[in-house]
Amino acid sequence: MVLKICEKVIMNFQDYLKEINQRRNLLEQRLYDSNRNEELLALMRIQKSLVYFVTALRSNELLLMKLERTNFTGLNEDEKEFLSDLVVETSQALEMANIYTNILSSTMDAFASIISNNLNLVMKRLTSITIVLTFPVLVASVYGMNVEIPYQHSPHAFYIPVILSVIISVVMSWYFMKKKWF
Repeated sequence: MVLKICEKVIMNFQDYLKEINQRRNLLEQRLYDSNRNEELLALMRIQKSLVYFVTALRSNELLLMKLERTNFTGLNEDEKEFLSDLVVETSQALEMANIYTNILSSTMDAFASIISNNLNLVMKRLTSITIVLTFPVLVASVYGMNVEIPYQHSPHAFYIPVILSVIISVVMSWYFMKKKWF
């Protein structure tokens, strides 16, 4: 009876591991299409569950191996063979859980790299926009000082800084587009 209970426990572990793997695949697909954190959090919960599964399966495997070595329960040959099969099934379930944990860890690392790369691209774009917008402000601030400046009394005194600002901005924009920063 104890061996049948152990067999049922192992089968439940394997069924739940398959279900966890299916949920992981589903969440991974949803994560490809989404930019939200809910899928990442769900994957972290699955990873936590897999750690508990690995710990429990490792303990069960040790228990069954000890039962097999000591013959504490006084098993006959058929029951010993059945116990040996249970040890093998437990080892397989443990290996499945370890594989799923490794796959999930690799997936989480890959998504972390993708998110970091996307953040770097956004920061580079924002930096280049800031640089392009800084030059018109610089030119306007120089021409806005209360000191003598060239062409101060010219009728085109307003247009000179504006045209200078636009030219500098266009040149910087062209340079950043050439470097593919935009």
